[in-house]
Amino acid sequence: MAIRTALLSVSDKTGIVDFARALHQLGVALLSTGGTARSLREAGIPVTEVSEHTGFPEMLDGRVKTLHPRIHGGLLGRRDLPEHVAAMAKHDIAPIDLVAVNLYPFRATIARPGCTLDEAIENIDIGGPAMVRSAAKNHRHVVVLTDPADYAGVLQEMAEQAAAVSFGTRFRLACKAYAHTAEYDGAIADWLALQAAPAEAPFPPRLHLHFVKAQALRYGENPHQQAAFYRDAEPAPGTLAHWKQHQGKELSYNNIADADAAWECVRGLDGHACVIVKHANPCGVALGADALTAYQRAFETDKTSAFGGILAFNCTLDEATAEAIGGQFAEVVIAPAYTPQAFERLRARGNVRVLEVPAGHGSNAWEYKRVGGGLLVQSPDPSAPPELRTVTRLAPDAARLADLRFAFHVAQFVKSNAIVFCAGGRTLGIGAGQMSRVDSTRIATRKAQDAGLSLAGSVCASDAFFPFRDGIDVIAAAGATAVVQPGGSMRDEEVIAAADAHGMAMVFTGVRHFRH
Repeated sequence: MAIRTALLSVSDKTGIVDFARALHQLGVALLSTGGTARSLREAGIPVTEVSEHTGFPEMLDGRVKTLHPRIHGGLLGRRDLPEHVAAMAKHDIAPIDLVAVNLYPFRATIARPGCTLDEAIENIDIGGPAMVRSAAKNHRHVVVLTDPADYAGVLQEMAEQAAAVSFGTRFRLACKAYAHTAEYDGAIADWLALQAAPAEAPFPPRLHLHFVKAQALRYGENPHQQAAFYRDAEPAPGTLAHWKQHQGKELSYNNIADADAAWECVRGLDGHACVIVKHANPCGVALGADALTAYQRAFETDKTSAFGGILAFNCTLDEATAEAIGGQFAEVVIAPAYTPQAFERLRARGNVRVLEVPAGHGSNAWEYKRVGGGLLVQSPDPSAPPELRTVTRLAPDAARLADLRFAFHVAQFVKSNAIVFCAGGRTLGIGAGQMSRVDSTRIATRKAQDAGLSLAGSVCASDAFFPFRDGIDVIAAAGATAVVQPGGSMRDEEVIAAADAHGMAMVFTGVRHFRH
């Protein structure tokens, strides 16, 4: 069925003039409203105002313009039912075969600082969603467009099929239209719920989640599981979702999860830094005078675990570093930028996935975790530098304070219970994911020994408080001279006394960083 009449009414006018011009050239009559009609007239494209088509003026500050039987009858009338066709003829309702509508920018409005309830209300679209839903319901006879990215494909089909559009395309666009209105209504519902019940903020009584499928994945954590990656509609600046892949096989479920852990850790460090992650845990983290030095120092922490790991840098990756990386097996390399020579070096190892992620300091608004029959929602755990409070007789000097902050940052990205030994801006031993904190301490100590790294004069970080002094005894025996931990245990005095007895400095942060 050929497209003969189209209604265009868009808030986002990207591409609308070119789209309208092409429709006109295909013999399609154009209806439009307000600013869209004005844009088409200024471009010399013939267009009929909706008010002229309906015989009823726009009114109530534009709130009522398309809510009319000649609009919705034209959209909802089925061309294959004689009684519909007869009713439309009786009431002089002409069919509308294509609708291009996108909605008032509600999300952009509420994102503005100081947005008032009245401003938000005025940016709730009524006529637009009604037209979209009417057209989508009658998709066998009406094409509905909510995304300018779909204009070109529809025009191509019309050019090839005597101004007709296939049922497959109509159905796909209808599905997309309902997703569009669902996301729009969900955003309104969530925001208004917070205004109605501010005491419950920041969590609305009903939560509507909307993500956009970016790609299907080969499989999930294991080959028998299916998986896909979904992006936020507008990912926060600097987050992994902005990646651009330059080479290598497609990313797997585990690649993305590990890459996110590595990127989040490294982008929170100052100076040239490298983070190597394996199974969602850092196995080596270091600062350096340049990217190469940072990589070499990080790799030395645990060469065995680094095999098949994820490498993340917070600085431009150069040729020398790319050449050094070639000496180990890595699944993914991430950096905010690469030199052309680095790309050439990495291209020689075609299987390594090379990701470019623009630097930025944004974060997800919420973190989610599925449990049986429900969803856990929390605010993100910020990695701001901790405020350190000395609780022992001995206070750490400036160099140890810098290492303590570095160690505590790394501990935030290690699975609990987490213990991290560091010195000179590099990790020496990491203990992760144990049920007992003292076991994590022993593992971190053994890891350093296995790597041939001395813990004498090192510092140690714990992601949560020490429940007993036994962990402090193991740390002291390993050679550490300072400890950073949140504090807050019933036995804090016992733990502090143990540190004093060993001649160690201990500082509290008051902030715990469990990572489950």
